[in-house]
Amino acid sequence: MDLARTEVGKAGRRARNLRGSVARLALMAGPVAFFAVFFAYPVAAIVARGLEVDGVWRFGRIGDVLAQSDVRHVLWFTTWQALASTALTLLVALPGAYVFARFDFPGKQVLRAVVTVPFVLPTVVVGTAFLALVGRGGLLDELWGVRLDTTVWAILLAHVFFNYAVVVRTVGGLWAQLDPRQEEAARMLGASRARAWRQVTLPALAPAVAAAALMVFLFTFTSFGVVQILGGPAFSTLEVEIYRQTSQVFDLSTAAVLTLIQFAAVVAVLAVHAWTVRRRESALRLVDAATTARRPRGTGQWVLLAGVLATVALLVVLPLAVLVQRSLGAPGFGYYRALTEADGGAFLVPPIEAIGNSLQYALAATAIAVVIGALAAAALTRRDAGRFVRGFDALLMLPLGVSAVTVGFGFLIALDEPPLDLRASWILVPLAQALVGVPFVVRTMLPVLRAVDGRLREAAAVLGASPWRVWREVDLPMVRRALLVAAGFAFAVSLGEFGATVFIARPDNPTLPVAVARLLGRPGDLNYGQAMALSTILMLVCAVALVVLERLRTDRSGEF
Repeated sequence: MDLARTEVGKAGRRARNLRGSVARLALMAGPVAFFAVFFAYPVAAIVARGLEVDGVWRFGRIGDVLAQSDVRHVLWFTTWQALASTALTLLVALPGAYVFARFDFPGKQVLRAVVTVPFVLPTVVVGTAFLALVGRGGLLDELWGVRLDTTVWAILLAHVFFNYAVVVRTVGGLWAQLDPRQEEAARMLGASRARAWRQVTLPALAPAVAAAALMVFLFTFTSFGVVQILGGPAFSTLEVEIYRQTSQVFDLSTAAVLTLIQFAAVVAVLAVHAWTVRRRESALRLVDAATTARRPRGTGQWVLLAGVLATVALLVVLPLAVLVQRSLGAPGFGYYRALTEADGGAFLVPPIEAIGNSLQYALAATAIAVVIGALAAAALTRRDAGRFVRGFDALLMLPLGVSAVTVGFGFLIALDEPPLDLRASWILVPLAQALVGVPFVVRTMLPVLRAVDGRLREAAAVLGASPWRVWREVDLPMVRRALLVAAGFAFAVSLGEFGATVFIARPDNPTLPVAVARLLGRPGDLNYGQAMALSTILMLVCAVALVVLERLRTDRSGEF
């Protein structure tokens, strides 16, 4: 009797496991099809167009391209500016991470939101803000006759501005949870403050610092909008050079090779980043962050707090304030009023219509990203996933490792024949934007889904609930707020996407980032002022999205 019961139990578990596997494959079907059609196919098409001649793949073209001195210069500049940007960001932001982690002072939450604003801004707006600060006719030019545009310093400072929040959030978040009593014990045993920090705190922070550094390196290695606006003809990253080779020189062969090089480099960085994050998650014992922050004590700590506040004011607040001030340069909001007029030049419609276009595209892209990302996160929920599912997880991150310029141009040359003739369709832009939004949705929802007690799902399944009903009645109530946060991230990312959209946005339906870039590319104070006005509008929309996200993240009134 006992043996029969055991066999029946095993059979029941095998049946549930089989149903779970079938349900997981069904959940994966949609995301796999989406990425296959709208990511793998366009990218493969443009790479094949560049490397295939008369049906023969010319892999020797890779060596030919790498032998070109200008290409080697681009590779060298891309790498060293990313390393320099990463080092400078860590140098500037680590004191801020300590202040936000260990100090409690009035306005701390507001200041945390302020330093996060640059990270959610489109890179085009970041470049425009620094152009208003250090470019021709900018604040430094007016006050001291100093111009830094078309110099590497403008690029480095803009990258620090953009990535400051990455270090503060990543390192500061962990620092706030480290038990300060460990360092205090080392001090009581005779260690100096510096030695206690070096031998106790720094080893615990090292994985978080490494993770932050790798993320900053990834963002700066693939930098496009900032370098495109501030670098001028003298400086070009791989992403900018891919854009130039495809849209100006029409050399698809060189663009394909550069795409493969960038993809290989970014995949290596993502692999190292994933390994570093796993180390961080498994190696530390943490305490409640609310118990570690206190008021500054002594002159040194107050000086440090003042220094961080001054850094935030000069590095973060000043460029944004100058951007707003430049947008108000014409009397009676003249630059904003000019946005309502069509000039028949860069735009076939008044530039103000870019606001409505961007919002519509971003909402559609958010809907697509949330549906695809939620299905993918649900498929990845189980921790006992095999290699196939882990490969699916890696697939979802690939859009972050492939040039957005390549994706956009691939859309044009691949999706031009029935049944996928979408070049004249408005949906093309949201599809490209959703590709970038899906990884953020997955990474936001997956930890929360994995925290749901699996026994609740099993109990619902045993009682006869279908997988869809299990998701609706068990998972959804617990992850509702995470779903809203994921949608907010997808919306902000979609709103500022530029690399792919610049290829596929039609002249009569420009997005805000594309409109800003076109205005900056035309001479004249009116075009410059309109670019500042549109950038200010885009900045305000992104800031509102950030405030909503912060409220969702900190609201503890319900289940998360």
